[in-house]
Amino acid sequence: MPSHDATHELVRRIHASPERAVISVTGGGSLAMSRLLCVPGASQTVLEARVPYSAAALGEWLGLPPEQACSSATARAMAMAGYRRAEHLRGTEPFPVVGLGLTASLASDRPKRGAHRIHLAAQTAACTWSQSVELVKGARSRDEEETLAADLLLDLFADACGLQHRPEVLLRADETLERRRTDAPQSWQELMAGRCDKISAREESTAAREAAVGIFPGSFNPPHDGHRRMHALAEARLGGPVHFEISIENVGKLPLDFEDMAGRSRQLTAELDFTRAPRMVQKARLYPGRTIVCGLDTITRVADVKFAEGSETHRDRTIAEIASLGCRFLVFGRATPQGFQTLDDLELPPALRAISTGVTEAEFRADISSTALRRHAD
Repeated sequence: MPSHDATHELVRRIHASPERAVISVTGGGSLAMSRLLCVPGASQTVLEARVPYSAAALGEWLGLPPEQACSSATARAMAMAGYRRAEHLRGTEPFPVVGLGLTASLASDRPKRGAHRIHLAAQTAACTWSQSVELVKGARSRDEEETLAADLLLDLFADACGLQHRPEVLLRADETLERRRTDAPQSWQELMAGRCDKISAREESTAAREAAVGIFPGSFNPPHDGHRRMHALAEARLGGPVHFEISIENVGKLPLDFEDMAGRSRQLTAELDFTRAPRMVQKARLYPGRTIVCGLDTITRVADVKFAEGSETHRDRTIAEIASLGCRFLVFGRATPQGFQTLDDLELPPALRAISTGVTEAEFRADISSTALRRHAD
């Protein structure tokens, strides 16, 4: 680990940089906050520091409970929450901001069956960093593991500030720090900053964009064979290109960062758009005249009053606007506890039924879900 003097000097350099941060840690890493605050100049660096240690506190910080408390995805979600909070606290000031997140499972007062591990992440306007390391059990005391977590977080903070010649954080020969850095193209940065509502994930000609006849919205986390088969069938049914569409913000889901966006771009080989359109009517406004490809659960939410501020009037106005924009729905069935169901099995408002076309079970059936794939991967 770096010496006390080396750590003090690194913190001094962080304080001298223009970046300001919101930091959150859970399960470990709080020593990094102490080190930042103990060196003069912290008021020029630390906007806010949080320790959402309980499950309820972590869920409140992120906006919803994570699938796992200690994971790379959760560390990145914590960094994103910190980045957004930092943007809010910055107001109209011009300084750059950083969100930092760390979640750890370290030595405790009782034996742990799982691995001791540290996940940390940083988020800026242009980049997502994420790092993970599994520690050798029993090789360090709790204090030593805490010190390592703090060293890693300070080193990542310094990296996000663009500081070179940092003291090396030493791991054992049988421990490996996995490092990932995703630098965002300018268009992704513009979308994240809210300066545009829709971008193409890849370079695409104007003619190709105008030729598209449909969109296939989803989170695709991860995309699977069922998604690809739905996409192929939709293009055949509609007689033209269908673009995958992913909103970087969604109701009931964590926001996407640049690492997420890069991963989806690699996994989905067809044309892909990223948007800031979490609700169906917002998608219709961005894609007037397009057919919206979706599953049974999605069309059910469009029909459900509770997803329309609890108002039938609001729901019906939303459906009427989607129809007025020339959009329709192509609806695929799914397996449910009651058996495989299709559009014909649903009771929908007449106005929504009028703009919806179903795909039969004979045409398509795939009993697989992204949620199940994530659980299996874990």
